Amino acid sequence: MRLIIAEERWPIAGSFTISRGSKTEAHVVTVTLEVGSHLGRGECVPYPRYEETVPQVMAALAAARDRIEAGITREEAATLQLPHAARNALDCALWDLAAKRAGQPVWQLAGLPEPKPAITAYTLSLDTPEAMGEAAARAAERPLLKLKLGRDGDAERLRLIRRNAPRSRLIIDANEGWTPDTLDRMLAACADVGVELVEQPLPAGNDEALRSISRAVTVCADESAHGLDTLDRLVGKYDAINIKLDKTGGLTPAIALARAARARDLGIMVGCMLATSLAMAPAFLLAPLAAVIDLDGPLLLKEDRSPAIRFDGSLMQPPPPALWG
Repeated sequence: MRLIIAEERWPIAGSFTISRGSKTEAHVVTVTLEVGSHLGRGECVPYPRYEETVPQVMAALAAARDRIEAGITREEAATLQLPHAARNALDCALWDLAAKRAGQPVWQLAGLPEPKPAITAYTLSLDTPEAMGEAAARAAERPLLKLKLGRDGDAERLRLIRRNAPRSRLIIDANEGWTPDTLDRMLAACADVGVELVEQPLPAGNDEALRSISRAVTVCADESAHGLDTLDRLVGKYDAINIKLDKTGGLTPAIALARAARARDLGIMVGCMLATSLAMAPAFLLAPLAAVIDLDGPLLLKEDRSPAIRFDGSLMQPPPPALWG
């Protein structure tokens, strides 16, 4: 087995802003595993919020080269001391390689339902209320809009967005930008305009207020939700969790997390970091298990890799086998 590690930069169409800051490119790491004529690939996004960086992930993978190239299995890969993003790229590359060698799709090998076309959320980057209202008008034909909030003026943002996109379903990502003192008021403002779900309204280390607050809107854990080890502490605070492969450490633990969440009556959202179709492809296999799909990363880039997942507006098609899986 030959390991190839690569760093890639994919420009964003404009900029992408959340409560923690802005970026103009998707900075990703890819893993390629080569065995004979077969190639398996995976992509990850090291995320500073989780104390992971591109150089750190590349160095960790390089340090594990000998074990990987000896013919590592998915079970063995899970025991490596790697950043979660690195483990994700490796795990997904191993799944892709297994599919290519077996001549079977990953969904069959993993015992998952066959993926079907599904609606993904389309994200509106955080901006002034007026600018977000204008962006909503341009995206008003999309059935599901995800709004990045988490700063002063969020109630006005909600009002203008709903006015300009009256038929779209709305979900919110506050990216830990609200406080316990503003939570009641902001959840009420969300309910007033028909928001269906709010992601991570409070900081991950300061979310106990969610245990005692009543709400008419589903509250979903993102920064508070990682792997199975974090799941039980979310019960009673959150109604759903956002599963991202860069947080779980790959498709293998993401499948286990999704099944465990359903057993605890937690709803499932499948999400992504800002990345290309190669990162969306394995996450899309969780779509049949999820109530909300947020895999619009490629739609926010200037260009995607080829071959790529096809998006018919917001309708996301299953990934082509030549891309992954």
